[in-house]
Amino acid sequence: MPDGPSVRLHCFAHSEGGLSVFDHWAASVGPGVEVLPVALPGSRPRRAEPRVTTRNALLAATLPRFTDPHPEPYVLYGHGLGAMVAFTVTRALHEAGLPGPALLAVAACPPPDMPSPLPEARGVTDDELLHLLGGKGAVPEHSDEGIWLRAMLPVLRADLELAQDLERAARAPSAAGPLTTPVLVVASRENPLAPPAVADGWQRWTEGPARLRTVPGHHFFGRGRELPRLLGRACRVTSRLARVSVPVG
Repeated sequence: MPDGPSVRLHCFAHSEGGLSVFDHWAASVGPGVEVLPVALPGSRPRRAEPRVTTRNALLAATLPRFTDPHPEPYVLYGHGLGAMVAFTVTRALHEAGLPGPALLAVAACPPPDMPSPLPEARGVTDDELLHLLGGKGAVPEHSDEGIWLRAMLPVLRADLELAQDLERAARAPSAAGPLTTPVLVVASRENPLAPPAVADGWQRWTEGPARLRTVPGHHFFGRGRELPRLLGRACRVTSRLARVSVPVG
């Protein structure tokens, strides 16, 4: 068993409605790691609250969770939109001069400097957005998939607005300079949105060490076992390195 307290693995889902992807992770990450899904306003545990659609609203809702001036080493993980959320939180802590995560892990998401295949959230109709999200007409309007997508449109639109605001903010230079946080990039060859060649671009967003790892699956590979196992190993290594680097006395 690992020595010391468990490493906290704070997880941001691919959408405000996707926290269930982490339900089985506690059984897969291995010893010494505590999985902590982060619920944004509007998500399953916080449905009564308005959904966040801007960087400022996101940080107001999440940053206080990470502002302990002397935190134990922890890791941030984000999947899809959650990758942009985790990056935004890490950068905000850096800009505030506060300790950030010992490791930032991002998955299933192109880096902020890659052009988005989706239109501006405020300039597209529901039907146009449904057409795009349904695979450009691949999902029949009255199929189960089409009905589910139409019911989810308010959530999907809010997610799209938030993603685009975070991307715009990320592309603006930071007065605090580039991140030095170690970054782990996880990709799947079967994911057309962020295959390894695209996801590898995240390494440009830190001056710290960065590594790319691939796992099986499509966009939602977080539902498999390989990703949480990989992150569990990364958390244990990160914790050991962080504790060794702390001065004694």
